[in-house]
Amino acid sequence: MVSVIKYKAEHQRQWDDFVSRSKNGTFLFYRDYMDYHADRFPDCSFMFFDEQERLLALLPATAQGETLSSHAGLTFGGLVTDAQMKAALMLEVFEALNAHLPAHGIRRLFYKVIPHIYHVIPAEEDLYALFRHNARLVRRDISSTIFLGEKLPFSKGRKYEIKQAAKHGLEVRESDDFKTFMSIEEQLLDEKYDSRPVHSAAELQMLATRFPEHIKLFAAFREEAMLAGVVIYENHTVAHAQYIAATDEGKSLGALDMILGGLINDHYSCKKYFDFGISTENQGRELNVGLIENKQSFGARAVVHDFYELEIGND
Repeated sequence: MVSVIKYKAEHQRQWDDFVSRSKNGTFLFYRDYMDYHADRFPDCSFMFFDEQERLLALLPATAQGETLSSHAGLTFGGLVTDAQMKAALMLEVFEALNAHLPAHGIRRLFYKVIPHIYHVIPAEEDLYALFRHNARLVRRDISSTIFLGEKLPFSKGRKYEIKQAAKHGLEVRESDDFKTFMSIEEQLLDEKYDSRPVHSAAELQMLATRFPEHIKLFAAFREEAMLAGVVIYENHTVAHAQYIAATDEGKSLGALDMILGGLINDHYSCKKYFDFGISTENQGRELNVGLIENKQSFGARAVVHDFYELEIGND
């Protein structure tokens, strides 16, 4: 029998230790990351145990009304499991979840699948369990990812821009000046998309201080002026470009191409994947063709982010 408890602050060490040894967890699931915006996304996470009180799985989640989301403040947040998780046991976990959630007033689960590129070893038992419980696929975003072990060549245009940046004497280095970079990012998003970054400069600086091995800024400079930057979220298998931005001068000098070329071909060549993130809008129904073609010009190809809805208590 699988039992379920709601996460409390007293469980933080046990939670974080499990994430560290999981087969599909990322640093985004550590409590010091998840809880930084708990004021906006009140936590409603769950922990699953077997009859010997061995921790089996974690579900990072938030609740709003009768809907539990895994996790509203994160790009994805499905069940986090370790190497002991197998298909039949996952079915028991879902049965326990389905039986437990109505007591918390939950009637619907919005489930964000952890993309397979973040799995240390295969971890798609949850997809089968979702199918068995008649969950509906309600959204599919498309991300652009490079399999670094078999890289496709950059386009001719990308190669040309990298050579031009080198001729202009640009220097790429790691930086802790998140304030300057986020001002570039904010201006870009405001002018191009009439939107703002998910994180403020202060939030990103705070998170980078908490997770210096996972959150890094690589920037291109002309003398001491920052012209472009890429914020990387580094996980065990994936280097993910969380933010990418350049000034008008940086764009004209190929600064971003120079940064990304160095990250893909050198700095993160030992990783399994380099991920650019999604290029979809309107709940996955619209493809930003220009954006995805830019990412594909670096040799990236499609990986999907799937979202399911599960009606609770109807089995």
